[in-house]
Amino acid sequence: MIAITGATGQLGQHVIENLLKTTPASHLVAIVRNPKKAAPLSQRGIAVRQADYANEAALTTALQGVDKLLLISSSEVGQRTAQHRNVIQAAIAAKVKFIAYTSLLHADKSPLALADEHIETEKMLAESGIPHTLLRNGWYTENYLASVPAALKHGVFIGAAGEGKIASAMRADYAAAARVIREEGHAGNVYELAGDDAWTLSQLADELTHQSGKKIVYQNLSEVDFAAALKGAGLPDGLADMLANSDAGAAKGGLFDDSHTLRKLIGRPTTTLTESLRSVL
Repeated sequence: MIAITGATGQLGQHVIENLLKTTPASHLVAIVRNPKKAAPLSQRGIAVRQADYANEAALTTALQGVDKLLLISSSEVGQRTAQHRNVIQAAIAAKVKFIAYTSLLHADKSPLALADEHIETEKMLAESGIPHTLLRNGWYTENYLASVPAALKHGVFIGAAGEGKIASAMRADYAAAARVIREEGHAGNVYELAGDDAWTLSQLADELTHQSGKKIVYQNLSEVDFAAALKGAGLPDGLADMLANSDAGAAKGGLFDDSHTLRKLIGRPTTTLTESLRSVL
């Protein structure tokens, strides 16, 4: 049995779709916080088990009979270490034999503040004694696509990444890499996953101009000013600060990788920026 945490989340849904191409639904377990949201999964024959990252006892129950676990990192930045500890301890108690974890690109040397909790989780996995694989995911292109409507409205795409190169990929690309959960021979491996092509936010603005027919310019802000702009647009403080810090980290190379490991792992090219922008216009 293969279990996926966060199965109804944005990445989790893509993972489920990919696994169903090669794995019978009866071999999958969707671990979710809200079973009502998982009704479509249940209707397809996937076992749905309720457990919150914060509840180790519920997680232990949910993981009974599970051989392999895909631990999709929690979305609650600042609480991830404790939540991931609960999942790992539950996996130990349930005698799970293998874990794949969605970490962060070059987590061990990343300038992004996000890296801290991923590093702590990687350490806990190493100490757990459970064979595991690290899927160090780069940035989701969707994180920038969310800013496209505002850019089209105002003619300006704002950020704090300077001329930092961003080797992003779509969630569907990263989800395809979760194939390691059903294959043998990946235990002990660390995969640095990123898109095939790297681009700057200036280049994103240029491509948006090309596709939309409206002149879009990139305006680079300081991390503080970018965070303030995001908060002014209605984003929660924590999310705004995280996005601004990640942009600043991109300026230092934190979102760049040219190993093409993701492409090799999934057996196809990753989704290009051009294709990604086209999907939202």
